[in-house]
Amino acid sequence: MDLKHAGWSEVWQNQFLRCTKENCSPGRIICEHRGAYTVITETGDRLAEVSGHFRHFAINRSDFPAVGDWVALEIPDMVSHCLIHEVLPRFSSFVRKSAGAAMQEQVVASNVDTVFIVCGLDHDFNSRRIERYLTLAYESGAEPVILLNKADIAQDLDLARDQTESIAYGVPVLAISAIHATGLDAIWHYLQPATTSVLLGSSGVGKSSLVNALLKTERQKTNAVREYDSHGRHTTTNRQLIVLPNGALIIDTPGMREIQLLADSSSLNKSFDDISELSEDCSFRDCTHLVEPGCAVLGALASGALDQKRYESYLKLLKEVRHHQIEQDIHLQKKEKNRWKAIHKSLKHHPKYDH
Repeated sequence: MDLKHAGWSEVWQNQFLRCTKENCSPGRIICEHRGAYTVITETGDRLAEVSGHFRHFAINRSDFPAVGDWVALEIPDMVSHCLIHEVLPRFSSFVRKSAGAAMQEQVVASNVDTVFIVCGLDHDFNSRRIERYLTLAYESGAEPVILLNKADIAQDLDLARDQTESIAYGVPVLAISAIHATGLDAIWHYLQPATTSVLLGSSGVGKSSLVNALLKTERQKTNAVREYDSHGRHTTTNRQLIVLPNGALIIDTPGMREIQLLADSSSLNKSFDDISELSEDCSFRDCTHLVEPGCAVLGALASGALDQKRYESYLKLLKEVRHHQIEQDIHLQKKEKNRWKAIHKSLKHHPKYDH
């Protein structure tokens, strides 16, 4: 296969030339299995595993290959598994916290140009979840696009679009119906040859149905959702990079109903651009937007200019961001503990905000 169809370019070629391992060939991860990977190579799709040297020096889970990664691999013959020796530096990556108490970052997809945040216009529609996905999309380095799927059964499509646009400033919001293949023309604008996109969203929103609609074939298995709450079952069990008919690449992912936030404050500020702008008028530069006098955010909340649920969502995600930063730097733990102790002490001396 010509690797240019998988997104290979002169930039990647220059990165590959810096690899230290000799006699390697480039390849791109298109599917992740337990302990193994399917890789696109110049000789076709091959099974691969990381080398013993790679495994020994990998520190975190995020060091291992992920779907979308370009890798340097050794191809011994057409029978044996290839050996992955290096992962080329990623220009974007969608990262979440893996299951368990330990702080481990899992790369869901890498080297992605566009993040399609898919939301179902049924009982599953959730503005707060969109805010979370948007923050992670900004953190990834890719451009977000919101897809409001199941527009054919939406009770009030205009209202859903208005609600979404009100929390996603400047982000394209497209109403589609994957099952009826309507509204897809607008999506193709972002699916240019050799570019990579990823579909993100909870189970049952129609990601696999959308892939089938774009392919015009039933490649991805789909299941119906529960009628009373639109909860879906996982039909995509692992992440897969798929080549579309026009040469664009798209990554389908298993549904993620709740993902812990791994992002920094700049990504959060992009998602909550309205609150970020308000905070510029706060009396204190380090305003927590909780109790301080002259807080522009609390002023907007009191006047009704800022929605109460959006404000609470911002505080929740801000707390997660700070928690992540603390986990990354253990030396900040004591300082953060004292800071929040002072905030809670201050709250005792102020009348609580009347919700």
